[in-house]
Amino acid sequence: MTEIYLIRHTQAEGNLYRAMQGHWDGDVTALGLREIDALAERMRDVKIDALYSSDLKRAMLTAGAIRRYHDLPLHTERDLREINVGPWEARFFGDVSWEQPEMMDTFIHRAEEFALDGAERYDDVRRRAAAALTAIAEENAGKVVAVVSHGVTIRCLLSYMLGKSLDDPTLPICGNTGLCHLFYENGRFRVDSVNDCKHLAALSLPDQRIRTNNLRGEFVDPVSAADYYRASYADAWRSTHGTLDGFDAETYFAAACEHHGDDPEAIIRIFDAGKSAGLIDLDSRRGAHAGYGWISLLYLEEPYRGRELGVQLLGRALMHYSIMGRRSVRLQVAEDNTRALRFYEKHGFRRLSYERGRFGKLYLMEYRFGESHV
Repeated sequence: MTEIYLIRHTQAEGNLYRAMQGHWDGDVTALGLREIDALAERMRDVKIDALYSSDLKRAMLTAGAIRRYHDLPLHTERDLREINVGPWEARFFGDVSWEQPEMMDTFIHRAEEFALDGAERYDDVRRRAAAALTAIAEENAGKVVAVVSHGVTIRCLLSYMLGKSLDDPTLPICGNTGLCHLFYENGRFRVDSVNDCKHLAALSLPDQRIRTNNLRGEFVDPVSAADYYRASYADAWRSTHGTLDGFDAETYFAAACEHHGDDPEAIIRIFDAGKSAGLIDLDSRRGAHAGYGWISLLYLEEPYRGRELGVQLLGRALMHYSIMGRRSVRLQVAEDNTRALRFYEKHGFRRLSYERGRFGKLYLMEYRFGESHV
């Protein structure tokens, strides 16, 4: 008999930014690193004889939790990867839901029917992952094995092992670093427990049942959205400083037009379905010589603040510059904008220096790609 701990990877960028991450090989997040620490302590005294993982970064880094206290080689297996969503890879849920609502509804609620050109079907994932897990179990008869995979892939495996349809509402998507305890003998799997996340209790995570809004974005010419741009920047200024003293709408608007001229994807208007929710302004010329990108404005309208939605805007900016090959992203934050300072530091930005501004210090902050953001 083979004993198996089947583990979902830790929180990764796609989970946080609400982007499709299928085979897209994004990094883990600051919270993801803390979840890895918690998983390592959970598995510290558990006997493990062999370790396997999907070959995607977020899964391999999660497997590092097992290796922290177990001197084991890591075997990677491509067939343990997440579902390949083809043309949706690295795209935001909000964008895809707006453009293809029926297909997205099928993807989430009628999985057995899902068929998108260029993407895997759920049954493809179920067959390849079941074959991979069966081979691992048979190669490690009499041993205890840890296997790290992905949310949809594990759900497909549970569908196979429990004989349930993927459309069965009792079949869960496991939480990040959630454990399923399995046994394999005589060609059959037995599921002992599913989605055990008790090691995360000390992290005080938000209720996983609460679904966040999936915001969408549209690239816009600032001239076509001139009034909204000016009003958004003015509101951001007023929210930070409590006054419009020193605010020059036309200077910032002219800069936005230059940014758009340099990069047609620099100005992104954010929507909650059909309702305006915010704005992003990226200056891709600034810092290009030194390998960094610049965020000029990251703005959410007041009703959307304090709801953990700003990270979706930040994710768009970071992914934009990552795709461009920049090594880091920079911005400035006023010292009296304490909420923004906390937000950026929470998501991996560090203070580099400061200069004196009209209302006090302006901190130069930077996010470096490929670092451990803690």
